[in-house]
Amino acid sequence: MSRLETPALPGNSRADRRAAGLPAASASRAGLPATGWVRLLLGLLIPAAVLAAWQLSTAAGLFSVVQLPPPAMVLEAGLDLLQRGQLGQHVAISTQRVLIGFAAGAALGLVFGSLVGLSRFADALLAPTIGALRAVPSLAWVPLLILWMKIGEDSKVTLILIGAFFPVFTTVSLALRHVDRNLVEAARAFGLKGVKLLTTVQLPAVVPAVFSGLRLALAQAWLFLVAAELIASSMGLGFLLTDSQNNGRTDRLLLAIVLLAVIGKITDALLGLAEKWAVKRWA
Repeated sequence: MSRLETPALPGNSRADRRAAGLPAASASRAGLPATGWVRLLLGLLIPAAVLAAWQLSTAAGLFSVVQLPPPAMVLEAGLDLLQRGQLGQHVAISTQRVLIGFAAGAALGLVFGSLVGLSRFADALLAPTIGALRAVPSLAWVPLLILWMKIGEDSKVTLILIGAFFPVFTTVSLALRHVDRNLVEAARAFGLKGVKLLTTVQLPAVVPAVFSGLRLALAQAWLFLVAAELIASSMGLGFLLTDSQNNGRTDRLLLAIVLLAVIGKITDALLGLAEKWAVKRWA
C-alpha cells in the first residue's frame, strides 16, 4: 500500500495564500523584519535597556547594595562561583533535572492527551480527575513527595514531571478533538486505524498545537524547578536562590535569576528550532 499523503487544508498552504493574494506566513505580521539578525537585535533592546536602568539606578544611589547590587557585583559573584567550580555544577544539575522531568512529563502528557482527545470514554473517565489535579499548587506536592520518595532525585524530578505534564495534556487533547473529520475518514479509507492512524495522520495534523504545549511545558518545568529544589537540595539554581536569600547574598540571588532566565530562553529557542523542523516536515 502506498504511503498516505496528508491533503493540505484549503487556505492553509503557501500556494493557496498566493492564489488568494495573501502574503506568505513568514511575512503575515506587518512591520516585522524578515532578517534574523535584525529580529535578534530588536529582541535585545529591552534587556539592554533594563541593564542600563539597573546600572544607572545603583550608580545614583537609589538602592542600597543589599537591596540591589550593581551589575558588576553580580558578575563578580558569578566569576567567583565559576572559579570555585560551583557555578557549572549548579547549572548542570538544574538543567539535568528539568530535562528529565520535562521529557517524562511531556511523554505522559502526549499519551494521556491522545487518549482523552480521541476517546469519549477516556474523556469522561480521565478528564475530571486530571482537571482537578491540575489545580493543585506546585508547593502542595512537596510534602507528599518527600513522604513517598524521600529527599533524593526522584522526588525532585517527579515534581518537575507534574509541572510539565498538564500543558502537553491540555493542548494535545483539545487539538485532537478538532482534527478535520474528512482527513480522518480519508485515512481510514486507506486502511489506517488505531496507533497507525494516530501517528500518520492525527498527530501530524496537530503538530503546531503539540509544540505549543511542549513549549509551555518546558517553561512550567523551569518554574517547578525552584519548588523541586526546595526539597532538601544542596545544589542547583533553586538551591542557590534560597541559600543566597538566607545568607543575604543579593548578588548571588540576582545571578540565579538571570541564569534561570537565560538558560530557560536558550532551551525554549532550541525547542523552537525543533518546532520549525517538525512543522516543515509534517504540518
